[in-house]
Amino acid sequence: MKISGAEIFLECLKKEGVRHMFGYPGGVVLNIFDLLHDEKDLQLILTRHEQGAVHAADGYARATGKPGIVLVTSGPGATNTVTGIATAYMDSIPMVIFTGQVPTQLIGNDAFQEADIVGITRPCTKHNYLVKNVEDLAQVIKEAFYIATTGRPGPVLIDLPKDVTTHKAEFVWPDEAKLRSYNPTYEGNKYMITQAAHMIAKAKKPVIIAGGGVVLSGASKELRELADHTDVPVTMTLMGLSGFPGTHKLSLGMLGMHGTYYANMSIQDSDLLIAVGMRFDDRVTGKIDQFAPNAKIIHIDIDPTSIRKNVRVDVPIVGDVKKVLSVLNKVMKEEVKEQWGEVRKAWLKQIDAWRKERPMTYNNDGDIIKPQYVVEKIYELTKGDAIIATEVGQNQMWAAQFFKYDKPRTWLSSGGLGTMGYGFPAAMGAQLAFPNKLVIDIAGDGSIQMNIQELATVVNNRLPVKVAILNNGCLGMVRQWQELFFQERYSHTKFDAGVPDFVKIAEAYSAVGLRATKKSEVEPVLKEAFSIKRPVLMDFIVDWHEKVYPMVPAGAAINNMLFNEEPKKPEKKIKAVK
Repeated sequence: MKISGAEIFLECLKKEGVRHMFGYPGGVVLNIFDLLHDEKDLQLILTRHEQGAVHAADGYARATGKPGIVLVTSGPGATNTVTGIATAYMDSIPMVIFTGQVPTQLIGNDAFQEADIVGITRPCTKHNYLVKNVEDLAQVIKEAFYIATTGRPGPVLIDLPKDVTTHKAEFVWPDEAKLRSYNPTYEGNKYMITQAAHMIAKAKKPVIIAGGGVVLSGASKELRELADHTDVPVTMTLMGLSGFPGTHKLSLGMLGMHGTYYANMSIQDSDLLIAVGMRFDDRVTGKIDQFAPNAKIIHIDIDPTSIRKNVRVDVPIVGDVKKVLSVLNKVMKEEVKEQWGEVRKAWLKQIDAWRKERPMTYNNDGDIIKPQYVVEKIYELTKGDAIIATEVGQNQMWAAQFFKYDKPRTWLSSGGLGTMGYGFPAAMGAQLAFPNKLVIDIAGDGSIQMNIQELATVVNNRLPVKVAILNNGCLGMVRQWQELFFQERYSHTKFDAGVPDFVKIAEAYSAVGLRATKKSEVEPVLKEAFSIKRPVLMDFIVDWHEKVYPMVPAGAAINNMLFNEEPKKPEKKIKAVK
């Protein structure tokens, strides 16, 4: 029995276990949307913008570990997905994006709403397809899910010409997907793992750097086992947050440009770095030729192109982080005879001294609201039991610094691309996946407006997402750089005409709007918001002067940090303190 390409499309999604997807209709995908009208097993969430759909699918994927699914139309519908696709690509998030396309006979003729989305997205997808024959559709979808979810995950795009979805063919679901040129390595080299184990045992000042790969591979348990057994402190990249418990005694918090003083100092003074599922991003390393100058480096990653890409590596281990750590833990316990206890105590004592010397702190005097205080209160009231999404900028860094993430997949943030407007739709996707969990987007007043239209989506779908806007009346992070490095010339970063009334905007969308203008109002507003089973937009009017500290200036070594100390007039600069 032959069925249409649109029917094959839906059957393939069901075979892959898809229950939710995000999208927006249009002319060339109407036959698919017509079938969705009566579909009981698949729910499509109608967003108000295609970028919102991709970010929502991204948040869904990060929170669940399952691939996020997107369905949009051709032309502008397809091109509107590019920012979200690039966001997922930079952070290795598994997604499958289906874009409508004009009929095959019109491709290349500048037809109405035609765009070469395959060519446009080639640099920011793990792989993409243009389906030209309905008989290939099931095989292509099977391969797309396989590619998106295996090896180093990432987004895969499938372009669906209208005639492919209308033509008919027999539905044959492939048993497996095999690609001759694509064979990810999962098992690490045993010799290299054994070598790494002995290096860890002999090291006097080791540090583990946990990246996003720890979360993606589900290796949090194995990482904690390694740290506990060896007494090696753990610092995390921005993407690695939640991969190791933030409240653990061995946690150093985040490292890098806005990392903790004690994390950065530990890296610079270490004699061995164990890099797990991370790619040595420039925001982590600072000045590359001064990064960890005395350390040997063990690098574990499933992507061989990430190893030795940015820093020298002494022991490269290509493989799945979870599998490699499992073997490494076994070797550490069964084959390694060296004793490291007393030596490691001295190292941990030094780290504690750095922690006391420069703890994460800020000036909280008076009744003006400090943005860090809002994040601390969110953590205090939730006891860490929440999924936190962020936008990008100061709000993102404060959420990374002052909230402790103990459980994997509770931190959703755009790390590699740094996409403003990401957090709210990502929170929406996570809330759909976990309707009974508290999901909070920590936002800035600039970034929230990039996808604020998705208020309609959360209201219509009864998704009780909470948004905490740290409203400082400016593009905070860019303004911070202008204050520190551009002589306070605030070019186009201060909203001099004022920002919208976010409470009224929330109410216009039939959501709840709340506001706090002084510190004493923060806790009551948060408690009220958390008690309401509806979408809530909280507007916290915070100190616009506040900056994110510590801070490593661009191009400096990561132990060359700026701290929360007022610059001397008239230089208007902050001296770097090592």
